[in-house]
Amino acid sequence: MTHEQYDLVIIGAGPGGSRAALDAAAAGMRTALVEKADAGGTCLNWGCIPTKFLLGGTAAVPLLQIQKKYKAAGGDVHLSLAALHQRKDRFIKGTRQNLVKQLTQAGVNFITGAASFAGPRTVVVEKEDGSSLLEFENLILAAGSEPASFPGLIPDGNCVLHSSHILQLETPPQSLIIVGGGAIGLEMGDLFARFGTQITIVEALPHLVPAEDDDIADALTKALKREGWTVHTGRRVRSLVTDEEGALLTFEDGTAIRADKALMAAGRSPATAALHPEKAGIMTDGRGWISTDNFLQAAENIYAVGDVNGRTLLAHAAEHQARYVVSRLRGLTAAEYPAPVMPSCVYGHMEVMRTGATAKELTAQQGISVSVSRAPLASNAIAQSCGATQGFVKAVWATGNGTPELRGIAATGHGVSHLVGLATVMVQQRWRRENIHDIIYAHPTLDEALEAALSAPLENA
Repeated sequence: MTHEQYDLVIIGAGPGGSRAALDAAAAGMRTALVEKADAGGTCLNWGCIPTKFLLGGTAAVPLLQIQKKYKAAGGDVHLSLAALHQRKDRFIKGTRQNLVKQLTQAGVNFITGAASFAGPRTVVVEKEDGSSLLEFENLILAAGSEPASFPGLIPDGNCVLHSSHILQLETPPQSLIIVGGGAIGLEMGDLFARFGTQITIVEALPHLVPAEDDDIADALTKALKREGWTVHTGRRVRSLVTDEEGALLTFEDGTAIRADKALMAAGRSPATAALHPEKAGIMTDGRGWISTDNFLQAAENIYAVGDVNGRTLLAHAAEHQARYVVSRLRGLTAAEYPAPVMPSCVYGHMEVMRTGATAKELTAQQGISVSVSRAPLASNAIAQSCGATQGFVKAVWATGNGTPELRGIAATGHGVSHLVGLATVMVQQRWRRENIHDIIYAHPTLDEALEAALSAPLENA
């Protein structure tokens, strides 16, 4: 066993781990980055990037279908999932190679192997050519998460799939059951619907996109039903199994539905069990999420960023947390992690965008009066030009002090993810109504729907 010493060891080469490694190496720290599988982590290899690549490659289909309804287009579009996979795989392979090259050129020691804690200041890495003991001054745990499974709902890779399995399908199924109405389930449903797959989506909570306000979920659900989706909400699943006819889902009330394939998309679990965090004095909750304080610290000289700490399971959240931790290690900040306004999107033909608080979240806070203002996409020229007029943009205002202050923006509809950058700036700066026209909104753009929502009359939330 070799023995090496580092200023900083990072476990996990996803967005958070890679960002931390590059920042630390640029600051002169002797840095090792340990990854058990592929550089780039889940996001690049099995998650958001391959999903968006496939959605992007098929994006014209729903728009052409709309024009076909208007009798402005005719004919058929034939998609090849296998060809899309080939193009996607080439891109991911090249991106992964470039990332490793960038890390190596920056001076990071990139180590491929499975890491586990041996003590409060040591990590053992099992590699193909043997094992190494890494001694560290500081460590950042960025091990990420993996598809969750529950008793009776365990993906088998046959007809019951998780998110990584379904991205390997070469042939679209004729029918697909999706368990989970969050981003993964909605995006996979949107993708396969473009190939003609009959989609059934099941969510145990009262509505799809459970983290969003009811009105956003209602508009999305109505649009999906009009497109032929079958939607079950507020229904719990007893079991999901493969049998001789395909995938069989049984609800708790005993009723059952079938499809050729099923996707288990009901959440993520932390990738912590094999790390033995207890050997380093790291506390975890019942599911294995790493417990951290207000400085993202999990134990003395050990920090946790990204999915593994369970705060926000988004790649850009991991990067932001990683930048903060390295700045703290460099002595550039002594402040607590600021937890800034967090943007999020569900991609596809009918998208969901939100940044900041929902009206429901803000209303639950004591001493805050909440109002909203809305604008329908049907009033926007760009939405009309695409024939994609379903949905709306909504602003959430705190009005308790008499002067409305912007606390959140949400939207659902075609292309609304493109509003997220400007919306995040507005919410982060807590714009007031008098700030709305401090900037110019280009015409004609979808940004004008954001302007219209901010300017609309205030209503009770």
